[in-house]
Amino acid sequence: MGRKAINPDVSMKDVARLAGVSPMTVSRAMRAPGMVSPETQERIRLVIEKSGYVPNRVAGSLSSNRTTLVALVVPSLRNALYAEMIQGISDVLRRQDFQLMISDCGYSLEQEEKLIAAYVAQRVCGLILHNTRHTPRAVQILKNNRSITCIETGNLVSDPIDIAVSYSNYAAGAAMAEHLAGLGYRNMGFASLPVRNNDRLRERRRGFITRLRKLGLPVAPSLIIEVEPGLESGAQALGKIVDTDPSVDAVFFAGDVLAAGAVFECQRRGLAVPGRIAVAASDDNDLMQHTIPPLTTVRFPRYEIGVRSAEAIIARNMDMYAGSRTVDLGFEVIQRGST
Repeated sequence: MGRKAINPDVSMKDVARLAGVSPMTVSRAMRAPGMVSPETQERIRLVIEKSGYVPNRVAGSLSSNRTTLVALVVPSLRNALYAEMIQGISDVLRRQDFQLMISDCGYSLEQEEKLIAAYVAQRVCGLILHNTRHTPRAVQILKNNRSITCIETGNLVSDPIDIAVSYSNYAAGAAMAEHLAGLGYRNMGFASLPVRNNDRLRERRRGFITRLRKLGLPVAPSLIIEVEPGLESGAQALGKIVDTDPSVDAVFFAGDVLAAGAVFECQRRGLAVPGRIAVAASDDNDLMQHTIPPLTTVRFPRYEIGVRSAEAIIARNMDMYAGSRTVDLGFEVIQRGST
C-alpha cells in the first residue's frame, strides 16, 4: 500500500477488501466505533492509515442524512463560563470519533438563526444551543429537520424543541433568595447583565424576586438593576444600589465577575462583607473561591451538561436514545464567607 498519503482514489470498498471486512463494517467502525470489536477496529484503522483513505463526509451525509459533526452555538466565545461545557462535550465526542464545531452568536437571535441554517445545510448530526429562546424561523428550521438532534442547555424549558439538558434558572434564583433570607437578610438588591435577549438571567431574576415576595420581604424596583459586563460594572452596580438605599444588607449578582467587582467596591468604600453587606454570586469558578472573603454562589453543573448533551446526540445517532425530553441536572448553593 506504500507510504501514507491522502489518496482520493482509495474507496471504502478498497479499505473493506484490504481489511477483510464488509464496507458496512468499515462505515460502522468510523461512525460508531463502539459497535465494532477492538480487533476489527484496529485492523480497519491500520488500513486507513496506510492507504490514506479519507471518507467523503458530504457524500455520506447525502445518502444517510447523518454525519459525525456536532455544532455548538454559544452567546460569546469570550465568556469563560462555557469552557467547562465545551470540555464535557469534547471529551465525549472524541471518544466516539465525532467532531465538534463551535460558533458564537454575539447574543443575537438573528445571528443564531443564520448559524443554525448554516449548520443544518452541512448535515450536522447534532446542534447544541445555549439559548432556549429563538427566532420563529430558527424554530421552524429545527422542527423541519428532525433527523438533527437539537439540545438546548441554557435553561430547563418545559417544552424544548427536541431535548433540554440543563437546570432551572428560576429555581436557582429562588434558592438564593431562600438562602439569604434564611441567614437573616431582609433588604436585598439584585444586579445582572441586560436581560432583554437573555431568558436565563431573566428567569434567575424572576425566581429571586418572586421568592422574596412570597417570604414577605420588600422588593424595591430601584434596587433591581442591569449593567454591562466587567469588574468595573459590578463595582458601579454595588455603588448605585448602596447609594440608592443605604439600608440594603445583601445583593445577589447574577454573574461571577460582577460579584467580584462588588466585593472590590465594598473594600474601597470600607463596607465590611458580610458584616455590613452580604454579596452573593452565581456561576461558581476559581475567582469566587479566592476573593476576600470567598463568595457565596450558585454552582451549575456545566461540565456534566456538556457530557450529557454529547451522549444524547451520539445515542440518537445510533438510534439508541431512550432518555427524557427534559434532563434536569440541578444546581447547588455554595455558602462561603461573603454571606
